[in-house]
Amino acid sequence: MLLARASPTFLPSTSSSSTTPSSQTLPPSLSFGGRTQRGSGLAAASPNCVVRRPVMAAAAVPAAKLEDAEALIDSVETFIFDCDGVIWKGDKLIDGVPATLDLLRSKGKRLVFVTNNSTKSRKQYGKKFETLGLSVNEEEIFASSFAAAAYLQSIDFPKDKKVYVIGEEGILKELDLAGFQHLGGPTDGDKKIELKPGFYMEHDKDVGAVVVGFDRYFNYYKVQYGTLCIRENPGCLFIATNRDAVTHLTDAQEWAGGGSMVGAVLGSTKQEPLVVGKPSTFMMDYLAKKFGITTSQICMVGDRLDTDILFGQNGGCKTLLVLSGVTSVQMLQSPDNTIQPDFYTNQISDFLTLKAATV
Repeated sequence: MLLARASPTFLPSTSSSSTTPSSQTLPPSLSFGGRTQRGSGLAAASPNCVVRRPVMAAAAVPAAKLEDAEALIDSVETFIFDCDGVIWKGDKLIDGVPATLDLLRSKGKRLVFVTNNSTKSRKQYGKKFETLGLSVNEEEIFASSFAAAAYLQSIDFPKDKKVYVIGEEGILKELDLAGFQHLGGPTDGDKKIELKPGFYMEHDKDVGAVVVGFDRYFNYYKVQYGTLCIRENPGCLFIATNRDAVTHLTDAQEWAGGGSMVGAVLGSTKQEPLVVGKPSTFMMDYLAKKFGITTSQICMVGDRLDTDILFGQNGGCKTLLVLSGVTSVQMLQSPDNTIQPDFYTNQISDFLTLKAATV
């Protein structure tokens, strides 16, 4: 059994009778192969993945600026890196990344790369790493596209049911590898609805899950089709790869993220999605089990407070925020910010200079 963990800053709900916040609507229980699964706003509870909703406790201790990289490196066995804003921006590698990864590997550290971007499969991300000159094994890469398929496997989603995809090729490829039937995806990007008097839109009654991820081919047809499946197919799951507000499609500016697509379906269904990407602990628990990692021996490195850092905190890891992505030091130190990492630094290549300064 995979169990979610919470940091001291978050108090897990440990009772099945806990009150759910009114802003989060739990869909009806759904039984697949004798297993009962119930949704939540962060992730889903199942016999294989028990995820508890973290509740904000007292104000967090302000993050410390990283001064002794050597001490942090020596204190953990594994580094989990976000990709966008940490390793690269768009298709441009961030300065100093290759040397930093080489340093960590030379010290025997396990490196894992976790991204909420669902547009590519693990194999496709492997090719991106290779194109950027980085040697990364496919087994070290975990994308939210993979997490969606892995989650369906964890609840024994019936193979005779179908998955409707609002998203791109990465999700389709991972569903194929997991043996699930699917429809939708980029091919529905050109479909339009002619709203003539009396028009009735049909949908596949065998769809048992709607997976929503980042989608550059997003349109009204997809919103309506997904909405019909979730609202009219008994027990149909609403799964989100992530709820990121923005993403780095280029290194020039931020772009609307997968959360905008998820928000559209949430608005029309009035149902909270089951989130399998960060900050849900599903991928953390999956990684801990796969590699036999104790989460206290992990440092999560990311550029987002509400996904990467919260992901690490929810999993009981050390956390390091880098300012090379979406978060500025002003945002981190704002009185309105309630998520504080253990440390922050400018970018991961600071491991090289801060190491030299402490020798």
